[in-house]
Amino acid sequence: MLKTTKLLGTTCGLALLMAPLTVQAKVTDFTVTNTVSPMFEGQSFGDVGAYERIDGVAELAIDPNSPRGKKIVDLEHAVVAEDGLVHYSTKVSIMRPVEAGNANGTLFYEVPNRGRNLSTILLNRGGGTGVPEEAKNVGDGFLMEEGYTRVWSGWQTGLSEASISLSAPVIPGITGLSREEYVFDKGEPVITAKLSYPAADMDPANATLTVRQNANDPRSTVPGLSFKYLSATEIEITRPEGLDSGAIYEFIYTATDPVATGLGFTATADVVSFLRGSEGHDVASPVTGIDNAVALGISQSGRFLRDFIYQGFNADETGAKVFDGAIAHIAGSRKTYTNYRFSKAGRYSRQHEDHDVQGDQFPFTYPELTDPLTGSTDGILKECMSTDTCPKIMQTDTSTEFWQARAALLSTAPDGTAIEMPENVRLYFLAGAQHFTGWSSASKLTDKCQFPTNPVSEAPVMRALTTNMLNWTTQGTEPPASQFPSVSDGTLVPLSELALPDTADDTYVPVFNVLQVRDHSAVPPIAGGTYPVLVPQLDADGIPMGGVLDPRIEEPLGTYWGWNLRNDGFAEGNLCGLTGAFLPFPLEANAEDTRTPISARYTDADDYAKAVTEASEALIASGLMLEGDVGYVAERAKEDFAGLK
Repeated sequence: MLKTTKLLGTTCGLALLMAPLTVQAKVTDFTVTNTVSPMFEGQSFGDVGAYERIDGVAELAIDPNSPRGKKIVDLEHAVVAEDGLVHYSTKVSIMRPVEAGNANGTLFYEVPNRGRNLSTILLNRGGGTGVPEEAKNVGDGFLMEEGYTRVWSGWQTGLSEASISLSAPVIPGITGLSREEYVFDKGEPVITAKLSYPAADMDPANATLTVRQNANDPRSTVPGLSFKYLSATEIEITRPEGLDSGAIYEFIYTATDPVATGLGFTATADVVSFLRGSEGHDVASPVTGIDNAVALGISQSGRFLRDFIYQGFNADETGAKVFDGAIAHIAGSRKTYTNYRFSKAGRYSRQHEDHDVQGDQFPFTYPELTDPLTGSTDGILKECMSTDTCPKIMQTDTSTEFWQARAALLSTAPDGTAIEMPENVRLYFLAGAQHFTGWSSASKLTDKCQFPTNPVSEAPVMRALTTNMLNWTTQGTEPPASQFPSVSDGTLVPLSELALPDTADDTYVPVFNVLQVRDHSAVPPIAGGTYPVLVPQLDADGIPMGGVLDPRIEEPLGTYWGWNLRNDGFAEGNLCGLTGAFLPFPLEANAEDTRTPISARYTDADDYAKAVTEASEALIASGLMLEGDVGYVAERAKEDFAGLK
């Protein structure tokens, strides 16, 4: 039976204090707000047994004049307490084995994505984006059967009450320009839009609203376009008649009350440092026996993880390493729009939406390089190398990240030459997959995109890489070599050289999220030089080359892409967000389609499942798939085959 108890106001540190150590950033208190023991209706996970959950709030403090404090934008303007420190807090959720001795000693930390848990969907075949509590949401229990202590804590502000969020101080007395961008993708003539920060005044004369069809079009104030303030944080936009639903609206206004959002970096570092029992905190950790910590960041959170390492936060206040390993999944070459005045961590550059937002500028990759466009010399690992706190890193990107997140800049310098990765970094290209897809996704058509969506999930490879990371950080076992497109072997080419197959429907012409140097001291920013436009080359089936192929893409039923195009009425021809595409092969030979038909590849669903199983076995041999996933992938293959028309 599920047993739930509320422990509001209980403090872990009342009975046991850490040894005194003067530090300038630390966890000062941890209050348990809820426990569930056992969780998942008492379900047992292999030899590990049952799990329990602890939810709490970590109180933190930092000296704004300390070396780490000085890295946080505007922290010097924050209100300090009598102890001279800035105080803030974050939500924390912990899942651990009930029997502490059954844990594997590794803290598996997921950086929340907009306050959500995505690792259960990706790695556990589970459902829902909250921290799971019921057996119906836990999936097959992969992470629990491995014995991980799973942890989430907030790093992002301004989220819903139910989210895993950070509470950071508002900085009083500061105003400045803030820029919002909206793509509504709907036809209503009047639309309400939220502002990220309060307007310093609500005089419409002190703000501007413009519209443009495409990201690089001139901004304009066309007849019929207007706005009014509904409150200091909400405006109402009246749209001109006849304008496309995918048009881009930009609102620039004078904002006030910025938040010290860069504290998301110190919150993450100090909570993990605290939970793994490192020195310098005022209270004892509720978790014991942790001797290894691995971080997973997915999409927005992968960008945060890259930025966390880049800005030097993988060292806690005492200089101890925070994460031994880090998996940045589907992040591309970007970082985040987090440690800025009037930051907007949820925004990121795409070819159509938020094209020129902060967070995508040099450096792009891990080793130190010189950028020929700006003259800067830098690298993601530059600071952690100087303190000997670099983690072991895996970066995993799908096809989408090459088109929307310029992932080619990970393996290719801005001058177009190939880059060799440091020994602690592996790059894996999950070829043909789209940005993020659950295990049971099916291809479908949507109103906004031209082509059916890509149904293949990157999850089977990600499960194997998670196990590889555990072995790498705990036993020193080298993971598989990087598999990533490169200009050196012709698997990465200029967009103009992309070899698209001929199909019966040649309406597609791919576009790319071109990256330029941007001067963000101006609002809107001023564009400068342009970086290379490189994408993975395609084989005769239209499948991207140079990466790891999921068994269902190694034995394809069609062409799998990480990009799709916007439909008529939705800024037609631009990239359709982070959605991929699936173009089925013809069932029989077709003179208008150069791709081999299904009838020449597989006799029936069983024959197709057999081919997928053989491809799975090859992946297992290379260390990029787990034996336990073969049957599940084969069943999904049969479902794919049955859906062909």
